[in-house]
Amino acid sequence: MPKLRVLLADDHPVVLAGIKALLTDEPGLEIIGEANDGRTAVEMALRLRPDVLVIDLSMPTLNGIEATRHVLAGFPGCKVLVLTVHEDRSYLRTLLEVGAVGYLLKRSAAADLLRAIHAVAAGGIYLDPAIARQAIEKPVVQSHGEMSGRGTELSERELAVLRGAAGGHSNKAIAASLKLSVKSVETYKARGMEKLGLRSRADLVGYAVRSGWLYASDDDRLGEGQRG
Repeated sequence: MPKLRVLLADDHPVVLAGIKALLTDEPGLEIIGEANDGRTAVEMALRLRPDVLVIDLSMPTLNGIEATRHVLAGFPGCKVLVLTVHEDRSYLRTLLEVGAVGYLLKRSAAADLLRAIHAVAAGGIYLDPAIARQAIEKPVVQSHGEMSGRGTELSERELAVLRGAAGGHSNKAIAASLKLSVKSVETYKARGMEKLGLRSRADLVGYAVRSGWLYASDDDRLGEGQRG
């Protein structure tokens, strides 16, 4: 089995060295590059095309949010895992909106980083348990579907498409998996979002976690639902 190709981006040399040392000992991973600022991270990601980009939120030249936006615009197949000290839920919401699929606090155990990398590389979403708890206990949006139980009105196709979208898969990838056109996927997604009263990808991910479509951490069998 080929190794997962990982690109690291952090502006603190000691932190970057520590992460590299940890991941170098993992036989299933290959560190393909290191960046010390956001612009360099974007350039390297677009050139090297890693499986996973592990990036700090607070970076010079481009912060982690903008860097994620640029990387995914040019290379949608990259899985972005944000490693940060920030526990503010607003950062999580914004990063989910731009397409990140992992959010891990730097105070987490080293083993959590390894789990997070493997989880997002496999197509799942990894949220640090401390952040995920907030997403579950304080819904991003209290949709009409959640209040009335109307989520059961989703058609099989709508459910499959929304699970795929919540798991970070592109419309094109969902279409290929379900043998649908991209236009049909867009229609099912819009219709399902409307039924649930969800307005954004962050709303969808929060709903998916609370509904058991996705799991917040590897301890909860991450990624089972989003394969649709």
